[in-house]
Amino acid sequence: MIRVFACLLGWLALVSASPAPPPVALDLILGDTLPQKLSDFRFFTDMAASRPNARVQPYHINTPLFSDYAEKYRFLYVPPGKTAAYRDGGLIDLPVGSALIKTFGFAADLRRPHDDVTIIETRVMLRRASGWVALPYVWNADHSEATLRRGGTRVPARWIDAAGNPRAISYAVPNQNQCKGCHALYEAIVPIGPKARNLNDGAQLQALVAAGMLDRAPVDAPRLPRWDDPATGTVDQRARAYLDVNCAHCHNRHAAASNSGLYLEYDERDPVARGVMKSPTAAGRGSGGHAHAIEPGMPEKSYLLFRMESLDPGIAMPELGRATVHDEAIGLLSAYIAAMPKREGQ
Repeated sequence: MIRVFACLLGWLALVSASPAPPPVALDLILGDTLPQKLSDFRFFTDMAASRPNARVQPYHINTPLFSDYAEKYRFLYVPPGKTAAYRDGGLIDLPVGSALIKTFGFAADLRRPHDDVTIIETRVMLRRASGWVALPYVWNADHSEATLRRGGTRVPARWIDAAGNPRAISYAVPNQNQCKGCHALYEAIVPIGPKARNLNDGAQLQALVAAGMLDRAPVDAPRLPRWDDPATGTVDQRARAYLDVNCAHCHNRHAAASNSGLYLEYDERDPVARGVMKSPTAAGRGSGGHAHAIEPGMPEKSYLLFRMESLDPGIAMPELGRATVHDEAIGLLSAYIAAMPKREGQ
């Protein structure tokens, strides 16, 4: 027994003496270089397992951006001694030196979405003094390293969908300029996902405060519904949450689609701005011959749905980041439109 106890003490001493892994490379986040390897940042202490380093916090959002059924793993880094600032409903204000890390991969079978996932890319957003910088990194076959691909690339992806059907696409890793297509606001690059209302699941904001990464978390903080969970909101609320996350980064008054007059932010109050009985700003193939973005009670005559169901590059919406149709979301949005009272005379 004494010998066993002595061995245990020796093992504990060895473990306690093991050096801590080096911290995240804050100098690379703040600097003006573009590191060629994801490992250079030291966001993970084990690249293959995506084991986060100190101050690298996994997080999730209630309603995510659809990316061809890819699984996503999100991490937030806030440098020591700093905290992000809560902004009611909007993006949390991340301090200089912060980073957002999002890894994309495909499960072999969506009926088991967390098993046998092939990791393809990790997108990194760095908060430098000059503003946000977005960089795409593509993983090697054994998931030991990811390399910067500023010009983007295409990678074949295959999976079994939730209904048991085989799917295959040519998955697009965006080039650095394409990042601006979704992340531009007021002519600057900004994050999309980490809005307070989309982070708020009842506990996550408080966990970020406890980790010393967020300054506060009001008990009455707004919460965005989960688009696919009826327990979190009505069909109307969940459909609008989906449109907010998947469309409103362009379709708002200050971004790329501001001249369309179609504004799909969750808190938009004007029904016409949200698409109800809204005519297209310019005639063309994108309308599909339909008169309104949303024809109340008639999803089959709504060009908003027509564009979301299309894969034609001149018609499809969103324009970037998708090579397949999100069938389940089309079902939700169809129900959302069908529930609206039809106009008289229809």
